[in-house]
Amino acid sequence: MSDSANPGADGATRDAAEADGGGPAQVSSPDYHSENHTAAQTCGWTANALRGEGKCYKNIFYGIESHRCIQMTPVVRCNERCVFCWRDHQGHSYEMDDVAWDDPEAVVDASIDLQKKLLSGFGGNEEVPREVFEQAMEPRHVAISLDGEPTLYPYLPELIEAFHDRDITTFLVSNGTRPEMLRDCDPTQLYVSVDAPERHTFDQVVGAMEDDAWEKLLETMHVLAEKDDTRTVLRTTLVKGENMHNPDWYAGFYQQADPDFIELKAYMHVGHSRGRLDRSAMPEHDEVIEFAEEIRDHMPGFDEVMGVPASRVALLSQTKDTWVPKLQKGSEFWERDPVTGD
Repeated sequence: MSDSANPGADGATRDAAEADGGGPAQVSSPDYHSENHTAAQTCGWTANALRGEGKCYKNIFYGIESHRCIQMTPVVRCNERCVFCWRDHQGHSYEMDDVAWDDPEAVVDASIDLQKKLLSGFGGNEEVPREVFEQAMEPRHVAISLDGEPTLYPYLPELIEAFHDRDITTFLVSNGTRPEMLRDCDPTQLYVSVDAPERHTFDQVVGAMEDDAWEKLLETMHVLAEKDDTRTVLRTTLVKGENMHNPDWYAGFYQQADPDFIELKAYMHVGHSRGRLDRSAMPEHDEVIEFAEEIRDHMPGFDEVMGVPASRVALLSQTKDTWVPKLQKGSEFWERDPVTGD
């Protein structure tokens, strides 16, 4: 799983869950709710946005309304063991023989229901304006990125369509090990993790459980290059001393996918990653920007470098206008909004 830098629940909650011996923290944490194989968790930025304390970088870069975004996954299992992942690797067995899969509509229903339950307590919070809470009860975005590897869910293309049928945008985050699945997926925005510029670093940092994971990632780059109607993003989690080297190699790798955007985000020293990495492995924001600029020098056309210091993230883009077009204010998407639209 690749959306590693925003664990959602605070570290104190995870630490308490681990100390109680209740199994993997992502399952035992009271902030992590699930229904069969579907799980959702309140992102820290969702809570901040409800209280008027800032929004996720996805709002700044792409127009997502943080308080109306579901952070979920259709499968809490993963086929990689990334050294920087905040999750408990012991809780990520990826054999699927024992899973009774829900159909996509059931997963959508579960995601929305779980989100409403997770946010219900904000309705009585004096710091949360009533109109903002009512908006949050009608989510318009979903980040399929909470945990596990979403492409292990066999009906992922249909799940994305089901969310779209509910007028909910989809941001899908994948590790790129199932190119045949991603070929059939057309989310609003498709992220693929590229956490190494070559095979040796990949083996050291990603810890793939399948021997052909690197070859599958290479195949996925070509799948992305063929995507005409889906916005594509390559996402690299930067770990000092591990994968912050050879910016020219990263540039060459990225160019195979012909991406719309490239995100470089600092590893965050949280959760179970603290047992694998030292705090010094977490780069500062200015180091992320500097590395992004070094990559940019080898990427013709990617002239724009944007950053959000609070998230230690940099974005490489060919244009200053990076918002999802349908999320522009006054668009049909917002006119159809059940809370704020006409």
